[in-house]
Amino acid sequence: MQNPERNGTALSSIRNLDYTVIFCRDMAAMVDFYQNVMEFELERFLSDSWVEFGIGAAILALGLPGGRFPAEPVPPQAAALQLAFRVPPPAVQACADALRAKGIEPLEPVADQPFGHRTLFFRDPDDNLLEIYAEI
Repeated sequence: MQNPERNGTALSSIRNLDYTVIFCRDMAAMVDFYQNVMEFELERFLSDSWVEFGIGAAILALGLPGGRFPAEPVPPQAAALQLAFRVPPPAVQACADALRAKGIEPLEPVADQPFGHRTLFFRDPDDNLLEIYAEI
């Protein structure tokens, strides 16, 4: 749904979310998780404090807090964000099975939600909430 107040403004030219950055508490564990558990393609390893993975047309970057804009790390056991990854409906259960085989336990069983999604929720090593879902 387009917001009519945005028509014709400079900001109305924004059309895509190009990349997302997760500021990590444990960079080594996060790189291992997204590369080996999630099987995302390593796009660029720029330094020990910045790594990028390709996910379709988007980039998921992992960085250490501080850097260009100083920031405090997220407190332990607190999720900084939730990421949702869309797959075809049959793939949700298959992803749950693949994650379990790699030692990742879902937070709850795969479920069909009343809002029209089949969902699978789990956490990464920094406790961020991850969702694999399908529209049903």
